[in-house]
Amino acid sequence: MTAKAKMRVHAVLAASIGLALRLFFVLKYPATDSGDAPFYIELAWNWLKRGIYGFAGNGSLAPVDMRVPGYPAFLAAVFAFAGRSERTVMFAQIAVDLATCFLIALIATRLAPVESRRRAAIAGLWLAALCPFTANYTAVAQTETLATFLSALAILVLLNSDLGRAKPIPSEFAPAKRGLSPWFLAGVITGFGTLVRPETPLLLLAAGLALLAKWWHPADWRKLLRASVLMGIGLVLPLLPWAARNWTTLHKVQFLSPRYSELPGEQPPVGFSAWTRTWLWRFRDVYLVTWKLDDEEISMDDIPASAFDSAQERSRVADLLEVYNDTLTLSPNQDRELGRLARERTGRHPLRTYLKIPLLRSLTLWFTPRVELLPYSGHLWPIGAQWEDDPVDFSVTLAFFMLSAAYVALALAGAWLARGRPGWALLIAFIAVRTLFLATFADAPEPRYVLECFPAILALTAQVFVRRRQLSSTGSG
Repeated sequence: MTAKAKMRVHAVLAASIGLALRLFFVLKYPATDSGDAPFYIELAWNWLKRGIYGFAGNGSLAPVDMRVPGYPAFLAAVFAFAGRSERTVMFAQIAVDLATCFLIALIATRLAPVESRRRAAIAGLWLAALCPFTANYTAVAQTETLATFLSALAILVLLNSDLGRAKPIPSEFAPAKRGLSPWFLAGVITGFGTLVRPETPLLLLAAGLALLAKWWHPADWRKLLRASVLMGIGLVLPLLPWAARNWTTLHKVQFLSPRYSELPGEQPPVGFSAWTRTWLWRFRDVYLVTWKLDDEEISMDDIPASAFDSAQERSRVADLLEVYNDTLTLSPNQDRELGRLARERTGRHPLRTYLKIPLLRSLTLWFTPRVELLPYSGHLWPIGAQWEDDPVDFSVTLAFFMLSAAYVALALAGAWLARGRPGWALLIAFIAVRTLFLATFADAPEPRYVLECFPAILALTAQVFVRRRQLSSTGSG
C-alpha cells in the first residue's frame, strides 16, 4: 500500500471513529439546558424570527449587547434550515469539530521535522478524533466547538507565515506573492473568533510575543511592525459591524461585550468578583457561590475558611449575605463593601491574590476531570468515601482526571521534543498567555475556557508519537 493510500485509510478510520464518539455524546448525553445554552438559543431565535438581537421583557423585545453575536449567528443559520432544533445544532457542531481534527493534524505536521510530517499528521488526527473533552462539547449549544475551530484555523494560518519557518525566504528568491498576507488573514479569522469568544485576540498577543522573540534585532523591527499592524487591522474589520450596531442601537461604544455580561441598566458585580478572586480557585466553589449570585441563596457553610482572614471578616461577609439571601439581589452598597474587603485582603497578602490564587486556578483549568456535561459528580476526595458512595461515579471521574493529566504531561513532553522548531514558540506562548489571562482575570476558573488551547495541546502531543527516521550507515571495508 502506498503512503498516500495509508493516509487515506487513516483519515477515513479516524474520521469515522471520531464521528461515532461525538454521536455517542450527542445521543447519550445531550446537555440541552446546560450553562448559557438556553440563553444563546433565545438570542438566536429572536434575531432570526423578529430581527432583534435581544430578549423579551416588560412586553417587548429589548436589544442587548451582553454577548458577542458570532455563536448566535451560527445558531440562527442552523435554525433557518432546520427550525429550532438543538439536536441539529449538535450535529452541525459535530461537522465543525471533525473539521477541527483535520486542522490539528495540519498543525502537528507544521511542527514536525520534514521527514516525519506524515506520521505527525496521522498522530495529530487520531489524537484529535479520540479526544473526549472536545467531542463532549459538541453535545451542548455553547461556544466552545466553534471557537476551537476558529482558533485552530488561525494557528494554522500563522504557521504558514514566518512564524512557521526557521528562516524567512530572502526577497530575491521568494516566489511572487499571491493572495492575502497571512498576518492579515490570521487577524481576520481571529476577529471572527472574537465574535464567538471575546478573549480570542489572546492568540494574536501570543503571536506578537513569538514574533518579538524572533525579530528582536532592530533590523527586524520594520517587519515586526508590519506584521502587528496587519494582524490588528484584520482583527478589527470583523468587529466593525457589531460596534456600529451597538452605537446606533444602544448609543454606546462597544466592540466586544460588557465585562460582566450585564443587561442595560444592571449593576455589574465588580466588588463581588474582586472578592472571589482573592480566594476562589476550586471549580466546586463556582457552583456554590459564583453561579448562585442574583439567583439563589449563598450559604456561609459553602464558603471555605480560606475566604476569611479573621473571625471579624467572616462576620462582615455573613452580615452581607444575610441581607442578600432575603432579596436574592446584590445591592450596590453590598457590592462596594465586598470590593472593600477584596482590597483589604489584597493589601494584607498581595502574593495570594496575584500569584497563589492564579496558580491554583491554573491547576483547576487543566486538571479538573471535565465531567461538567456528564451525569457524574467530578468529586475525588476523600477517595474512600467517594468510592463507597458511588464506585461508578468515582471511576469515571478518576479516569477523566487521569486523562486530563495525561494530555498535559504528553503535551509537555512533546513541547520538549519540538523545542526550537518553527512554530513551537507560537503554540507555547498561546497556551501560556491564555492560561495566565483566564487564571488572573476570569470571574470563574471554568475548565471549558482552555478547550481553545487543545489544538496546540494535541499538536504538541502528536510529536511524542512521531519517531524520527534513523539514518544508518555502514562502513566500507
